[in-house]
Amino acid sequence: MKRNVLIIGAGGVAQVVAHKCAQNNDILGDIHIASRTLSKCEAIIASVHEKGAMKGEGVLKAHAVNARNSDEVAALIRETGVDIVINVAQAFVNMPVLDACIETGVAYMDTAIHEEPNLICETPPWYGNYEWKRKEACAEKGVTAILGVGFDPGVVNAYARYGIDTYLDAVASIDIVDINAGSHGRWFSTNFDPEINFREFTGTVYSWQNGAWQSNTMFEVGKEWDLPVVGMQKAYMTGHDEVHSLATNYPQADVRFWMGFGDHYINVFTVLKNLGLLSEKPVTTAEGLEVIPLKVVKAVLPDPSSLAPDYVGKTCIGTVVKGTKDGKETEVFVYNVADHKDAYNEVGSQGISYTAGVPPVAAAMLIAQGTWDVSKMVNVEELDPKPFFEILDRIGLPTRVKDASGDRAWNA
Repeated sequence: MKRNVLIIGAGGVAQVVAHKCAQNNDILGDIHIASRTLSKCEAIIASVHEKGAMKGEGVLKAHAVNARNSDEVAALIRETGVDIVINVAQAFVNMPVLDACIETGVAYMDTAIHEEPNLICETPPWYGNYEWKRKEACAEKGVTAILGVGFDPGVVNAYARYGIDTYLDAVASIDIVDINAGSHGRWFSTNFDPEINFREFTGTVYSWQNGAWQSNTMFEVGKEWDLPVVGMQKAYMTGHDEVHSLATNYPQADVRFWMGFGDHYINVFTVLKNLGLLSEKPVTTAEGLEVIPLKVVKAVLPDPSSLAPDYVGKTCIGTVVKGTKDGKETEVFVYNVADHKDAYNEVGSQGISYTAGVPPVAAAMLIAQGTWDVSKMVNVEELDPKPFFEILDRIGLPTRVKDASGDRAWNA
């Protein structure tokens, strides 16, 4: 049975989601795309048709919606008759979109944790501040809600579950490592929405270690990682969404997130922050104009979606799990390598958008097939990862495993 889909958002990730839904519309059926700006949705639809992505005849339609208004989203869900909502808009709209899905009884998924525009880096666990407060409502209404089902969070959570279940008797640590070894050729840019990107790195770096929340500052703790394909890379411990659910589901393990940064990014970020240009507090110019510095920075930086044509190189993102097996210390790296140019050639987006956009489509297919239609709210590590990997292998993000026995496909 086909399950019709509504995509909320019209950025680079939404473009990937639309292409992948179109490639699998024998399972996902009608496809609707909605955002505040109708023309952006229409541009994505044009891209899908240009690439000939539609697997079969079907609906592919654009809509305008204010996703911060739950009633508007609910009305659109009813109008389109969709069964699954894939929310890849700014994280500020998660709760109103989730509430609309609960009200209308349709499945919900997102790729990042909810944020309030006026709050940065709230007290952990972050999911407990917003999404998890709707767990009971989802269960009562039988609504499937899969939180954080991008790549990180998302696929890396599934990697953790798989690595622990398959290779360990007891887990001691979970380290997510995200390396983008690609180059976009611009003097400076962020790979996704600058506003969200900078907010992520201006707050406290939370990790779960020794059975408690630990705090550091950004770029305080660095480590070199020797990874497949991309080689030796410097990464820094960073606060991130998946730490907050994995720490809840694996409280016995240390849980950390590491992201790669070059010296140039760190230098520019530090200058912007020290000048107050990453602030969300309004300032008044000499001409009497009230502006928000962070939004000005966002306005002058390249649109992340514009980076795609020139992007080259690869990403390596995965999860290192350590623990014991048969009384011996064991370490396993479950990972994926993606290529920016391959992503652009297929869907017109760069690799960061590709890795974020493919997984929710795989999850939607699993909901449509009944495998992940669990009628409650879950994070990805609470679901069986194997069917997820099987679809990801098939639609563009193959999973590999590296350990003392070698480097191989996960199911080899």
